[in-house]
Amino acid sequence: MRRLHAAAPLKLGVLLPRSGFLALIGQACQRGVDMGLPVLKDMGYDIEVMNADTESSPDVGRTQAEKLIREGAQMLMGTFDSATTMSVAQVAEQKGIPFVVNIASDPKITEQGYKYTFRVFPTSPQLGAGGMGLMKTLFAQTGTTPKTAVFMHVNDSFGMSMLAGVNALMPKLEMPFKIVETIAYDPRAKDLSIEVAKAKAAKADMHMVVTRLNDAILMVREMVKQQYETQGIISPGSPGMYERQFAKTLGKYADYCVTNIPWFDPRSDLNKELEPRFTKAFPDETYDINFGFTFEAVLVAADAYKRAGSANPQALTEALRKTSIAKRLLTGTAIAFDEKGQNNGNQVVAVQNRDGKPQVVLPDQFAVMKPVYPVPAWSKR
Repeated sequence: MRRLHAAAPLKLGVLLPRSGFLALIGQACQRGVDMGLPVLKDMGYDIEVMNADTESSPDVGRTQAEKLIREGAQMLMGTFDSATTMSVAQVAEQKGIPFVVNIASDPKITEQGYKYTFRVFPTSPQLGAGGMGLMKTLFAQTGTTPKTAVFMHVNDSFGMSMLAGVNALMPKLEMPFKIVETIAYDPRAKDLSIEVAKAKAAKADMHMVVTRLNDAILMVREMVKQQYETQGIISPGSPGMYERQFAKTLGKYADYCVTNIPWFDPRSDLNKELEPRFTKAFPDETYDINFGFTFEAVLVAADAYKRAGSANPQALTEALRKTSIAKRLLTGTAIAFDEKGQNNGNQVVAVQNRDGKPQVVLPDQFAVMKPVYPVPAWSKR
């Protein structure tokens, strides 16, 4: 590949929650940056990373974004969390600095008319539509369809946008089950015993969730403790259940949880190159979409700089608008941004934890094994 001939590498300000309640996920995203740099350099992209910790706080994220720009960042990337991403997008707009969003799904991020924000990740409605549609496929393929469900979700901006998406999609997609109880909770919660007891009392067939990592662990622990049995735990699109720490902490109880999200494309040449590198570098960590979408976001930034041939913010922004990256790491079509700065090319797949590892089970063209539903009782694992 032709190498970049620019005076200096792109100064990319990376904003991630490396401390605070989202720290484990932020650190997983950071691996996408750290491992991506040498790979991208081999591909002819030259980047200098300026790291900043958002501390899982929108206010800190805003302050750190302003600081990075003062220190010379020519483009920003981050931030995983929707609320923090909104804060940083406002700074990027005020300062006229392009901002590439690795992960954050609140639709408002690309509905404000911002000129400098470009999101690689799907919106909550896109996640929900793909995730809910795959539930119907799962039920059809396994021959078991729930009639009722409980919906437990985090009450942050991400969780509330997913709630709105699910509520809108239930009648639109003619979902075969009825949500009989909706339970919101704080993602920073240290105890979910009351919420899980309420969910159990609803006696629903299925447990549907939108989680983060720490609360997902708390929730399943409490479900086991209270012997709350359902046909299965399914997320229409959220982090938590596919993370390494979830499996590490819960062991056999982490198995059979299903998360419907974009995932690594097993047919991708880039995936075939990166997965063994990742496993060698991080043998105790999960190769997941926190890494994947962050790598793709850095690739988007580097590709725009290479095509712009300049670190001028307007030139970089114009190059981002014309992005078309067909050789992806994740499931979907080419990365390209619409007039709002949204990439609409992501494809949701069903990922089920099996023997401690997330495995694609649907749709068939990406599946590496068949889904299990309903799931074994807690006592039979």
